Amino acid sequence: MSTLLISLLLFIISNLTLLLLTSVSCTEFIYNTNFNSTNTLLHGNATIESSILTLTNRSTFSVGRAFYPFKILTKPSNSSSTPLPFSTSFIFSITPFKDLLPGHGFVFILTPSAGTTGVNSAQHLGLFNYTNNGDPNNHVFGVEFDVFDNQEFNDINDNHVGVDINSLSSFASHDAGFWGGGDNDEFEDLKLNDGENYQVWIEYLDSRVNVTMAPAGQKRPQRPLISEIVDLSEVLLDEMYVGFCGATGQLVESHKILAWSFSNTNFSIGDALVTTNLPSFVHSKESILRSTGFIVGIIIGVLFVIGGAVVIFVLFLRRKRSKRKDEEQEEIEDWELEYWPHRVSYEDIYAATKGFSDQHVIGFGGNGKVYKGLLQGVQVAVKRIPCDSEHGMREFLSEISSLGRLKHKNVVPLRGWCKKQRSLILIYDYMDNGSLDKRIFDGDENTIFGWEKRIKVLKDVAHGILYLHEGWEVKVLHRDIKSSNVLLDKGMNARLGDFGLARMHHHGQIAHTSQVIGTVGFMAPELIHTGRASTQTDVFSFGVLILEVVCGRRPNEENRPLVTWLWSLKERGEECSALDERLKRRGECSIDEVKRVLHLGLLCTHHDPHVRPSMRQVVKVLEGESLDMSLLDKINSAAGYVGSFVNRFHPTIEDIYSSNCSFTTLTMRADE
Repeated sequence: MSTLLISLLLFIISNLTLLLLTSVSCTEFIYNTNFNSTNTLLHGNATIESSILTLTNRSTFSVGRAFYPFKILTKPSNSSSTPLPFSTSFIFSITPFKDLLPGHGFVFILTPSAGTTGVNSAQHLGLFNYTNNGDPNNHVFGVEFDVFDNQEFNDINDNHVGVDINSLSSFASHDAGFWGGGDNDEFEDLKLNDGENYQVWIEYLDSRVNVTMAPAGQKRPQRPLISEIVDLSEVLLDEMYVGFCGATGQLVESHKILAWSFSNTNFSIGDALVTTNLPSFVHSKESILRSTGFIVGIIIGVLFVIGGAVVIFVLFLRRKRSKRKDEEQEEIEDWELEYWPHRVSYEDIYAATKGFSDQHVIGFGGNGKVYKGLLQGVQVAVKRIPCDSEHGMREFLSEISSLGRLKHKNVVPLRGWCKKQRSLILIYDYMDNGSLDKRIFDGDENTIFGWEKRIKVLKDVAHGILYLHEGWEVKVLHRDIKSSNVLLDKGMNARLGDFGLARMHHHGQIAHTSQVIGTVGFMAPELIHTGRASTQTDVFSFGVLILEVVCGRRPNEENRPLVTWLWSLKERGEECSALDERLKRRGECSIDEVKRVLHLGLLCTHHDPHVRPSMRQVVKVLEGESLDMSLLDKINSAAGYVGSFVNRFHPTIEDIYSSNCSFTTLTMRADE
């Protein structure tokens, strides 16, 4: 009898404990067109209009974020790593603006931080940016509603729903729509940005995410749009913000949330949303048949068509004359005749890229896209770059045209260029095997480059830089040497590409610049602090490339500069431990060879630019010459002061942002 009482008592205690834990961690709220500044945390362009949450407006390249004002518990307080279940439902409307192309989309998110730090607009949807997208330390779960087909993130189309885990490359995605149910169970498409009101249900229970949507007011479909097993135990922290983010780019539209409910105990809370008498954001289209002047309208319409045809014909003649004048005005000027190559017609480039079709995009970056095309029977890479002024266009064209005369087997050839309004279009030879970073970081054991191929790539690039520095009538500073700008041709020969940041200087002339330009992790410390580029800043970037290639690590991996890490290892005499683990498993290289190449990379990244070797010396070492003892002494002496020199002089993210920097991430790479 006593045993029975004890068991009963334990049962009651355990249930009371579970009930207590549930009540402590319970979050539940319902907003039925009653958003306000008290119950909603707003950031960026997010506003509340007539008690409706509006994430974006007509502003281009804008971000809007909105959250429940308090962090919610997403894991129980008993130290369990298993996330709490949750259910949320909301009604949204995405509405285009008249005469503007619509984009990009919005996301329901669980995130550790509520502000706009670390996020970008346009295709990044106000969720991530180009530096942190895909970082497992984001701890972000989201469901995106995207109307832009972005191949950078492997989007399935321009009207889809996706489950995002720390990345905009969705874990799972599906065309926007719903399953009708019944005997046929047919799928019905929904256009996300037609202004209609749609209701969404998102549930997480027993490690499964279910996402369902349907027109607002319609019964919830039984079959989810997306249903996937997702382990969020390593994604969600103990407490998270829950809410929405949206963004526009050059494409703009309004993202509105009309109603929203959330609970981690009540999975029927979506039924509490009011779905009737909601405002409509669909552009009104009055039926012509309802017009009292239907007959009159027909007559006027016929006359209008005739008159319009006459007007169009006149405008066509004027435009033709204007185009002829423009072509006469844009005849190749005298200064252009000094350079090769000459311009290529816009019509030819347009045809080569199938009208700059998204299907031909092979690269993305902060200043434009790169397209693959077929020009006069030759595969080319076409880069489109905006230019702010006519003066800047002419100056850049002069420089680019001159760079077009560069001829070296390890430099990507520039075939031609074209001006179109405020855009500059550059045409390069297409590199079949993409960029080096894919062969170092993103491949499998079969495609990752081995030691010999890595050394060959470094030799090729070094020869290319030496040609830029010494092999032409003027000195060319590349200023953005990195693995993603090293391209591989059909024969796997490495070529240095992307001269968007290159500057030319006569030999012996000191280069000056008003802006620090380059890529984080590859910029020499003196470039950050003085803004002065030189051949030695290129040598520093090449040194980082050496360390990148040998170690198989990105320059800022784990928030610690690769250069600083290598110098600290050198101080302890452990630099060879930095060798890429995949190369260690292959056993293809000797310790002496690894040490020689690493020492060269360290010497190139020396904090004192006067100590760094010239590219001619670098080439000799890569071709087999030993490092001079005097140079080795400089490496050893620098390693002894790694704490006071490297950490002091190596640029941080804060240094760069405080120096009015520009960044480049635009690369030309083959289809993946």
